[in-house]
Amino acid sequence: MNTTKKNIIKNGLSSFGQKGVRVLEQLFLIPFFITHWGTAYYGEWLTLTIIPSVLAFSDLGLGSAASNSFVLKYASGKYQEAADVLKTGFVIITKVILIAMLIGAVGVGLALHFNWLAHSLIPTDEACYALLMMMMAKLLGFYMQLYEANFRAARKAHLGINLQTLSGCLNIGIGLLMLMLGYGVVGFALGQLLIAIFDNLVYGRIALRILNLGKQFKGVYNKTFSKEVFGLGLGYLMSPLWQSILFQGTTFVVRVTLGPTAVAMFNTVRTLSRSVNQLYSIINTSVFPEIQMEIGAGNVAKAKNILTKATKISGILALVGCIGMATIGLPIYNIWTKHELNPPYILWFLLVLATAVNAVWWTVGVVFRAMNKPYQLSISGVVFSLLAILITYVGCKNLGIIGAGIGALAFEIGMALFLFPRAFKLLNIKLQ
Repeated sequence: MNTTKKNIIKNGLSSFGQKGVRVLEQLFLIPFFITHWGTAYYGEWLTLTIIPSVLAFSDLGLGSAASNSFVLKYASGKYQEAADVLKTGFVIITKVILIAMLIGAVGVGLALHFNWLAHSLIPTDEACYALLMMMMAKLLGFYMQLYEANFRAARKAHLGINLQTLSGCLNIGIGLLMLMLGYGVVGFALGQLLIAIFDNLVYGRIALRILNLGKQFKGVYNKTFSKEVFGLGLGYLMSPLWQSILFQGTTFVVRVTLGPTAVAMFNTVRTLSRSVNQLYSIINTSVFPEIQMEIGAGNVAKAKNILTKATKISGILALVGCIGMATIGLPIYNIWTKHELNPPYILWFLLVLATAVNAVWWTVGVVFRAMNKPYQLSISGVVFSLLAILITYVGCKNLGIIGAGIGALAFEIGMALFLFPRAFKLLNIKLQ
C-alpha cells in the first residue's frame, strides 16, 4: 500500500472518530438544554448565538487563505516562502482579532445602552456576558487553520484531527457539567471559552513543532504575501458568510415568522437530519490533505484519480443515508426530543433529501480549496443562500415550518448544479 493510500486511511479513521464526537456535540446536549432550560429559553439561546457566529467570519478568510498558501508552497519545496507565509498569517490574524474584539465590545455596549435585548427571555446582563465570552472563543479559533496547515504539510493530518477530537470531547464534557450544575448561558459560554484557550496552548504548540520549519527557515512578515492572503481571503470570507447567511439567516426568518418554539423545532430537525452528513464529510476530510499535497507537488493526475473515486463513494453513501434517515429518522427524533416537539414528516423528508444532495457537491468542492481558488464556491454559496432565505420566508408565510425545509433543499440543489461541472473542469475530468 502506497503512502497516499495509507494517509487517506489514517485520515479517514481519525475523521470518523472526530465526526462521531462532532455529532455528539450537536446532538447529545440538546435534550439536556431542553430539560434544564426549557424549549423557549433554548430557542432564545440559539437566536442569541447568531451574533458570535457572524463575528466568526471577521477574520476575512485570512486563516484559510494563509494556510492553503502555506501548504502549497511547502509541497512545492519553497520552504522559505512557506515560513514567510506562516509568519505573515499569524501577524495579520492577530491584528484582525484585536480589531474584532474592539468591535464586539462596542456592539455589546450599544446593546446595553439601547436595551436591545429587553424582550429576550434571557436577562440582559447574562446575555451580554455570554456574548462576550462566546465572541472571544470564536476569535481565538482564528489561529486554528494555521495550526492545522502544519499537520497537512507534514502529511500527518490525522494527528491534527485526533487533537481536534480531544477538544470536542472536552467541549461536550464541560457543556454537560455546566448544564447539570444548573448554570445558564454565562456558565455554558465560559466553558466554551476555556476550551478555546486550551486549543491554542496545546494544539498550537504541537502543530508548530511537528515541522520544525522555524528552526531552519526564520519566517518574516512579507507585504507581498500579505496582499496575496488578503486577496484570497475575501474569497474564503464568503464561505463562512454564506454558511452564516444560510443557517443563521434561516433561523432568524423562522423566529420572525413562526416564533421561538418553531426555531427549536427547525434547528433540531435540521441538526439531526444533517448528522449523517458527518459520514460524507469523512471522505472530504480524508482526501483533502492528499489532493492538496499532490497538486502542490505537480501530480495533477494523481489528484484527479483521488477526487473521482471520492465522488463516487460519496454518491453511494448519500443514497443509502437518505433512504435510511427517511425511514427511521423521525421516530428517533421524537425519542431524542422526548416528544416535546412534533415536526411534520414532510419537513423531515425535505431536510434529509437536502443532506443527500449536499454530500455530492461538498465532496467535489474540495478542489476549490485544494487549489486555493475559493471564489466560484464562495460566490455561488452567497447567491444561493440569499435565495434560500427568500424562499424560506415566503414558504414559512404560506406553508408554515415546511417552507423552511423547501428553502434548505433549494439551496443544495442550486449548489450541486452550479459547482459539480466546474470542479471537475478545474482538474480536466470529463463527466461520463
